Formats: sequence, C-alpha cells, structure tokens
Amino acid sequence: MDDPLKARLERLRSSASSARRRAGLYSEIARMGDGGTSRSLGALQRAPAPGKKLQKAGFIMLWIPEPTGVTVAVGAPMILAGRYLDTKYNGATIGDVGRGVREVSDTLGSVGRL
Repeated sequence: MDDPLKARLERLRSSASSARRRAGLYSEIARMGDGGTSRSLGALQRAPAPGKKLQKAGFIMLWIPEPTGVTVAVGAPMILAGRYLDTKYNGATIGDVGRGVREVSDTLGSVGRL
C-alpha cells in the first residue's frame, strides 16, 4: 500500500527541483548582459507606433487656428501618411504574438475535438 505522505513528499520534491531549474535558467539569462539582446527584447515589449503619432500630430496641426491655412495644408497630409504607415507598419508586441498563438492553438484544439 502506498503511503499518501510519501506520495505528497515526492510531488513536493519534484516541484522544488522544477523551481530550482527554472530559477537557474532565469539567472543564466540575466547574466548574459548583452546590450543588443536586452534592446531587442525591449523592442518586442513596447513596439513604437509611428503612424499613430503622425496622425495625432496631423490632427493637432489641423485644429490649430491660423489665418493663412498653412497648418491645414500640412496637417491633412500628415494624417494620410499616418494612416498609410498604420497599414504598412507592424507594431505588434510580444504580447500580441502570444495572444495570436493562443487563439490559433484554441482553434486547432477545437477542430481536433470535432
């Protein structure tokens, strides 16, 4: 007969070794200290959106009251250029990639159950 305390102790040992391996992996990654790696990972965390910024600047230029109309002539093309950049520039972050992978795996999982 198997003792429930021994089984629980074995589960605790396996989870402790898993946590130890995970902590070791994280510390090795932290020790890499490569500036290029940290910059590229940072870029994946917070992707810039130049199209949105250009559109905002264009709307600000469009709403500035000015008698000659130069800001209107500059603001409208800025809005259009921002919209074009939004269609051509991929501003996805690593979180967006993870959500996409989860959605695809959920879809594939539901198809496999049919």
